[in-house]
Amino acid sequence: MTHRARLGCIVIDCKAEHVAEAARFWGVALGGEVRIDEDGKYAEILDQGDLKVLVQAVDHDARVHIDLEADDKDAEVARLKSLGGKVVNRVKRWIVMEAPTGHRFCVVDPQGPAFEANAREVE
Repeated sequence: MTHRARLGCIVIDCKAEHVAEAARFWGVALGGEVRIDEDGKYAEILDQGDLKVLVQAVDHDARVHIDLEADDKDAEVARLKSLGGKVVNRVKRWIVMEAPTGHRFCVVDPQGPAFEANAREVE
């Protein structure tokens, strides 16, 4: 059984209560308009082509992680586990995983029209 998946988002995790200051920096650095959510926890840097760039306020140390979009999250998690990945946590609508290299990443639902245009079939 196949499903479709793609790199959907680069997430810049910033240790901050509100994301506005960090988002302003990254917006200027990347040359994109900043759209901050109502809670001040997430900000999208617009105008980055088909790849979504998100700035997120977090409690842990600053880092960058990726989100992998999949039209079947459970199948994608199973595929990644077969490659040596492991599930760290299931949060809301996404699954936090860790690669054998120690890098954290998330498996999420498709986030927009770029998924249909750019996702690939995987087994």
